[in-house]
Amino acid sequence: MHRSRPTVAFAARTVTFSVVFGFGVVGIATAPAAAAAPCPSVDRTVKDVITAKPWPQQRWDLSALPRGIDGSGVVVAVLDSGVDREHPQLRGQVVAGRDMLPGGGTDGRQDCVGHGTGVASVIAAKPVAGVEFRGIAPGVQILPIRVSEQLGGQENSSSARQADVKDMATAVRYAVDQGADVINLSLSYGDTAPNKLNEFRDAIRDAVAHDVVVIAAVGNAKQKGNPTPYPASWDNVFGVGAIDEAGQRLQASQTGPYVDLVAPGDQVTVARPGHGHGKESGTSFAAPMVAATAALVRQAYPALTESQVRQRLQATADPAPGGRRSDDYGVGILNPVRAVTDVLDGAARVTPAALAPRAADPAAEAAADRAAQQRSQARWLAGIGVILAGLVLALAVALPNGIRRRWRAAGS
Repeated sequence: MHRSRPTVAFAARTVTFSVVFGFGVVGIATAPAAAAAPCPSVDRTVKDVITAKPWPQQRWDLSALPRGIDGSGVVVAVLDSGVDREHPQLRGQVVAGRDMLPGGGTDGRQDCVGHGTGVASVIAAKPVAGVEFRGIAPGVQILPIRVSEQLGGQENSSSARQADVKDMATAVRYAVDQGADVINLSLSYGDTAPNKLNEFRDAIRDAVAHDVVVIAAVGNAKQKGNPTPYPASWDNVFGVGAIDEAGQRLQASQTGPYVDLVAPGDQVTVARPGHGHGKESGTSFAAPMVAATAALVRQAYPALTESQVRQRLQATADPAPGGRRSDDYGVGILNPVRAVTDVLDGAARVTPAALAPRAADPAAEAAADRAAQQRSQARWLAGIGVILAGLVLALAVALPNGIRRRWRAAGS
């Protein structure tokens, strides 16, 4: 358990808190929202199913990952608007979490606005028949923690709820206590004094000290003053920017020394609450691609520390227009396959998992035995046939000669 820290003497709810969504980082209203029943008017209608292969999956051939490397055994905490556990591609992937929203009361597995479900699906969506979209690490467990229902351009002080700074710190510590290996933060504080976030920052420092990889979106306010984003700009937090299909930085994706690398963040296919899919853009949806890759690395190289995981993500990045180190692209573009398969500093290559034994089927085994016996008998009969044919041929040659010589030895 973590030691409690002194409460910072300020009104935490006066801090501007923003969710990185779409193409803007928008300030959240500061007054506490009135308690409300979870998802009082959430749209549960069936959404369109997108069957086409998303462009990030065309960029990376995920089938090239070593067999068995899918994030299994790794827990990724998603601090967001909750995660809908009923989506067919997330069913069974989402464990009970926590609700930090005012008037909450769920276990985190309900999503009123869809942001958290989309983020989680980028990480862990299971492959299903007829749909090309899948998460980068479909074997992980998602730990959902509800901290905000604010979305860029959709904020409403009377209905959209958000956790305050103290509760954000509690959410991070809860994730660590529940065994999270990776924390994804597709959200950002902007336009606020960093000393008002001390409690949150302390919690993230504690998470890093507990060997948790912390991933954060850098924000979508490049054209709105490019404010310093928190927590992405803090030490040991892995800051993620966004690129489009052409490999160019999204215009809205913020820039600065806090950008460690970039990942696809334009027209990203995501799961919608309940059923179906949609497309979203912004650094919110680039960050979980990095979180998922970190999960793959944690499974493939369990002895690596969180700092070594971050180093591997950077060392295996693909080249970007900004060169090896720039404020726009960081060290380059995420590559999940290289992050797992590249051999660095003499480290051993990942060993693929053994093939699972074939399930016993008595009827099939009996049929296979009969077929094997028939093949053996056929080979035996064929051998006898060859021998008999040889004897017949020998007799056909020997008999005429013997008759002509009246069976006397040659030369007698």
